[in-house]
Formats: sequence, structure tokens, C-alpha cells
Amino acid sequence: MTTLKLPRAIRLDPSDGFVFRKAAEPGEWVVSGSFLFAPEAVAELDAKGRAAFRSGFLGIDSFGWSTLAVVSEATPQEREQALAQLAQRFVEKLGAPDLAAARAAAAEELVFAASLCDHPAQTLLALHRTLEDGEIRERFRTLTPRGDRPKDAFRAFEFVEVDGEDEIAEQVDLMKLAKGSTP
Repeated sequence: MTTLKLPRAIRLDPSDGFVFRKAAEPGEWVVSGSFLFAPEAVAELDAKGRAAFRSGFLGIDSFGWSTLAVVSEATPQEREQALAQLAQRFVEKLGAPDLAAARAAAAEELVFAASLCDHPAQTLLALHRTLEDGEIRERFRTLTPRGDRPKDAFRAFEFVEVDGEDEIAEQVDLMKLAKGSTP
């Protein structure tokens, strides 16, 4: 029997509380949340909205955002509870016509969220969302600890290897910024 896995919000530092308008609570189940963004409205988002668009997983309970998610085992009862909770949020917050329609949409979101968890439990997931040719595109990465260090080695910072598509490199000209110019 395969183990059911779903992503949960995880906070490695307090930055989500500053980056997003509302941060997801650590440990709550998350989904991608792309359904909250309309391609034609992305350009109008404020800074915190852009941060959520660019890299946020949506917390099912809080409708807050998390930069990272962790692959977690879930019982059938926890999955059912997450499904019911997400369906209720679709009715309350998004105006779904009825609970049956909301439940069908929530089930699709959870199936997709579970598909991201085809990794060992405790694997970290990161999301990079972009707008390309008028369509929203999501890229997911896994972050795993490097395996080439002694188990008892202490490090203040842990470097991780990234599996997945290559990250889009952002370049900033610090000299132009210091002079007040825009790149």
C-alpha cells in the first residue's frame, strides 16, 4: 500500500511574515494556489501580491502563503479534512456556487498537490511561478540536504542541492541602483 503524502507549510525563518500579506501557519496543508491569480491582473499586484504570485504555496486553512512546503505523510482522514476545509474556503472566500462544485475543485487541487509529493517525506518543495505569453507557469523544485558531509558536522547554514528546472537568474546592477538609475 502506498503512503498518502501531501505538502505542508514550513517556516525555516520568520521571512514569510514579512514577505507576504498573510503567512500560512507552519504545519497547515498547502496547495499551489495559482487559481487565485488571473493572468491579466498579475501586472497590477502590489509587492506582497507579487511575492505570493512568484513563490507562494497557499495554506488551506489560513489562505496565507508559504515560501516552502514539506512533503508529509497524511492519513485518509487528514486528506478528507483538508478536502472539506478547502471546499469550504472556496465557498466562503471565492464564491463557489455550492459545496458540491467547491468540493470537486478542491479535490482537483489536492490531487495536484499530492502529485508534487512523489519524494521521500521531509523533502522541501519550492515553487517559482511566472507569467509567460499570457499564461501562468509553475516550476517546482525539491531541496534536499547535501549528502557529502559528516553527520555530526555543525554548520550555521546548511547548503542544499536543487533538483528540477534551472532557476531563472536575476541580475542586478548595484552601481546603477546606487546612482538612482533603473536597469
